[in-house]
Amino acid sequence: MDSMEINKIVGATVGALLVYLGVNFFTELAFTPAGGHGDEHHYAYALEIEEAGGGEEEVEVPFAELLAAADPGKGARVFNKCKACHKLDGSDGTGPHLNGVVGRDIAASAGFGYSGALSGMEGDWTPEELSAFLEKPSAYAPGTAMSFAGLKSAEQRADLIAYLATQE
Repeated sequence: MDSMEINKIVGATVGALLVYLGVNFFTELAFTPAGGHGDEHHYAYALEIEEAGGGEEEVEVPFAELLAAADPGKGARVFNKCKACHKLDGSDGTGPHLNGVVGRDIAASAGFGYSGALSGMEGDWTPEELSAFLEKPSAYAPGTAMSFAGLKSAEQRADLIAYLATQE
């Protein structure tokens, strides 16, 4: 390799570096807001937003009333989200079986290896406890191995619990 080829390689490397730095500089210049004005921001134009008056606040219905009006048929459809890990035939899958779970002791499925978060809990799976767990398992039992994000809808939770109550 002669000195001319080495010069070409070094020149190409330096040229690529300059292009990269130039693109980075202009991108930062174009997409970073101007500073020096503290936390105050000025916009090119302002949008007027009218306050929506007269709106009624949502009234939270007690869970016992939702459970009394729950539809096990709808709960069976909600259970489709659970089927990947839980079974209703008495055998454990990735998660414990859910036969008779309503009213059963927490972490009481014989032979299933619960995470420390659930095995250390005491009490029963009452409808209210199940609802709290199903809303967001990671908040109810921090450190649980159940990676389910949760059911935000209280009606869906009530329907699911009503369905599970029929599964002995």
